[in-house]
Amino acid sequence: MDILEKIIATKRIEVADRKTKMPVEDLERSLLFERNVVSMSRAITEQGSSGIISEFKRRSPSKGVINASSSVEEVIKGYAQAGCAGISVLTDQGYFGGHVEDLVIARRNTLKPILRKEFIIDEYQIIEAKAIGADLVLLIAEVLTAAEVKNLAATAQSLGLEVLLEMHTNEQLPKVNYDIDIVGINNRNLKTFEVDLDASIRLFHQLGDGFVKISESGLSEVSSLEKLISAGFQGFLIGENFMKTEHPGLACSQFIKQLNELKSMQA
Repeated sequence: MDILEKIIATKRIEVADRKTKMPVEDLERSLLFERNVVSMSRAITEQGSSGIISEFKRRSPSKGVINASSSVEEVIKGYAQAGCAGISVLTDQGYFGGHVEDLVIARRNTLKPILRKEFIIDEYQIIEAKAIGADLVLLIAEVLTAAEVKNLAATAQSLGLEVLLEMHTNEQLPKVNYDIDIVGINNRNLKTFEVDLDASIRLFHQLGDGFVKISESGLSEVSSLEKLISAGFQGFLIGENFMKTEHPGLACSQFIKQLNELKSMQA
């Protein structure tokens, strides 16, 4: 059993437990459940946007502890001030050290669109995402069938949430459907956690139109974004590169400043 299979096996147990502790009826009574969501796809593509989705995560299976000291509030405020387009919050506890409360805290501290970064396998998690203040949810093509992607995406859209579908190989292309708002190409193989920055370029031109397209993982240098921008990518999800520093917000600010300089030179 590889690491991804272990995560999903754990997640099934976790979701079943959460359903008993917090039924759907209780989630739907959340004050945040009725809020109007903020569009991440619009935030990425609007004129002058940095296109950066900055991520809050404490650790990962491949890197271990990344940042155990920075508070959610501090990091989220720093990211927003830095000029990111949106924010991603890891809510997986067992493997990434996150919690649903991290997203609730993030929601209190920014008006930016927030992605619930999670291994979603059940409609319950999407309803929960709405109840804790998320604006869009992540669906991972690697762990879902085409039918599951379609059903989960439709559930998200029915709640007003946007959907980010993450993929890594061209075998996953048939899982894309028009309930997807953003397609993210992950440079990291979720089974081996190896990074291949050329994966984004190889897949980009095989995607149809109608989606915002972003690149994810392994993006530590602004220079590595240059050919991705030239290829047509509109956004980039970056977390570890900021979180591994003492001041993630400052690291994000410096990165975006360099990115804006690069874009000015390309214009």
